[in-house]
Amino acid sequence: MDSGQIVREARRRAGISQRTLASRVGMSQPSIARIERGDVQSSFDRTLGLVRACGFDLEIHVVPLDEDAWTLAERGAAVDPAARLDRMLAGTELLEEGMRARGDTGG
Repeated sequence: MDSGQIVREARRRAGISQRTLASRVGMSQPSIARIERGDVQSSFDRTLGLVRACGFDLEIHVVPLDEDAWTLAERGAAVDPAARLDRMLAGTELLEEGMRARGDTGG
């Protein structure tokens, strides 16, 4: 999620327009629109100020890097599309077998 998406989400959750947010922070509505579209990258401080003007705050957490997921993604990207489709279908079949074994009809 980039800064524009964060600002747009906060603004929408607050139920305010771009114009209202702009007036709260002393910016123009087109400037808010450019940030939300990603045409302009907002600094962390600017993003935080915009989110707070919507009545929200940002929580930032440092977490361990999940290198296993990254490695799996890299391996998957190296596989041709037909093989990826085969893997996906095999996984779907395995899931369905497991659901049948549990008596879960899925709905």
